[in-house]
Amino acid sequence: MKPVFRDDSSANIEFGSSNGAWRFSDWVEETIEELSAHAVCEVGGGAKPLLDGRAVAARGLDYVVADRSPSELGKARGAHARVVADLGQEGFEPFGRFDLVCSRMVLEHVRNPRRFHENVWSLLRPGGVALHFFSTLYDVPFLLNRVLPENVVDRLLRAAQPNRQPDGDAAKFPALYRWCRGPTARQLRRLESTGFEVERYVGFFGHSYLARVPPLQRLEDRWADLLLRHPTPWLTTFAWLRLRRPAWSTAA
Repeated sequence: MKPVFRDDSSANIEFGSSNGAWRFSDWVEETIEELSAHAVCEVGGGAKPLLDGRAVAARGLDYVVADRSPSELGKARGAHARVVADLGQEGFEPFGRFDLVCSRMVLEHVRNPRRFHENVWSLLRPGGVALHFFSTLYDVPFLLNRVLPENVVDRLLRAAQPNRQPDGDAAKFPALYRWCRGPTARQLRRLESTGFEVERYVGFFGHSYLARVPPLQRLEDRWADLLLRHPTPWLTTFAWLRLRRPAWSTAA
């Protein structure tokens, strides 16, 4: 990771290669160890939860997977608890209190990100942590995903990633990318306005979506290397985010 520290924020801002972004589950497990967390909620993990049964059993976790889709929840194996819930809705009622709430590739699909983060905040105990992994604008694949018709995007995605079938555990859902940016000053202000402390924000450069066209993938890799040497938060492809509900907060 290449760290960049801001004078006007307590957030630790870093940049890295997208190869490291897919170690998000490791980061979640490291954070569970750091916090000595017992109660963990994964939001939007319906068909493919982050934590496997062995990791949950070994740590004695109270592991809840929440998703707004009962059918997605039904695809997953494991003994974890399942809750049908939409954290983007008004009038959300917390279904528990957790030490850690996490999400993987969920934020880009949320229509009301402010409400989503506020609802995550309501699920956390004071001092609890939220971890999120999401794709960001304005890199080309995600910009196209936002502006092209959904049927066109579906065809392009299946050509690049044939495993992304609607009835599988890696189905595609419409992406909106609201509040899905790299660690810009505006993005930090948005997140802090929800009551969270932004502790860590990692922007990643590069992707492998052109792997089936090697010359284009090589160009993308060179571009990513250039961005790593001269990072800009506006051109990230993915991001990791660590938020903390302040320990002194008491309101639900």
